[in-house]
Amino acid sequence: MKVLIACEYSGTVRDAFIKQGHDAMSCDLLPTETPGPHYQGDVFDIIDNGFDLMIGHPPCTYLSYAGTAHWNAPGRCKLRLEGLDFFRRLWEAPIEKICLENPKGCASPTIAKYSQSIQPYYWGDEYYKTTWLWLKNLPLLIHYEEDDLFNQKTSSGKPEPIYINKNGKNVHFSDACLGGKDRAKNRAKFWTGIAEAMATQWGA
Repeated sequence: MKVLIACEYSGTVRDAFIKQGHDAMSCDLLPTETPGPHYQGDVFDIIDNGFDLMIGHPPCTYLSYAGTAHWNAPGRCKLRLEGLDFFRRLWEAPIEKICLENPKGCASPTIAKYSQSIQPYYWGDEYYKTTWLWLKNLPLLIHYEEDDLFNQKTSSGKPEPIYINKNGKNVHFSDACLGGKDRAKNRAKFWTGIAEAMATQWGA
């Protein structure tokens, strides 16, 4: 297949599909971190180039429910609407098979209801971060919590929180350790296990 990974600079998902023998390229406003096919620029410059499958990671900064404390701050409404429109344009792209991923946020059901809720630990990355998938002409991703007669366990098990904050919320490793000056960039990196599951299950 000809595969587009939209809004990805890390190359994680791109390289998982290339490993499976597909013609995959990533696209982002940032340069790619790892050598490989990459278009640095606006994804809508290339979205009509005959792709069979698109995996999209639209920016979640103004869509995620994690930012509700700033929901009504000056300018946020405009930025949220712009984020929703970008999400919509990806969702309505002229590509047969589409997956968009985002944390819990207002894109569902505003643009479309999400199709599946997943966790990185379902496929061996020992992190807890609820991720929603919007799927068009793609099956749900499958994971296995235990070995059975036909399938090998993929899950590493739900990780324990590293502490409980003053509001009584469990804080997991991924929340606590993806901060710093590059917080947004670090949190945008995708999980290797999920990328490999996408490539093997949707690219077979």
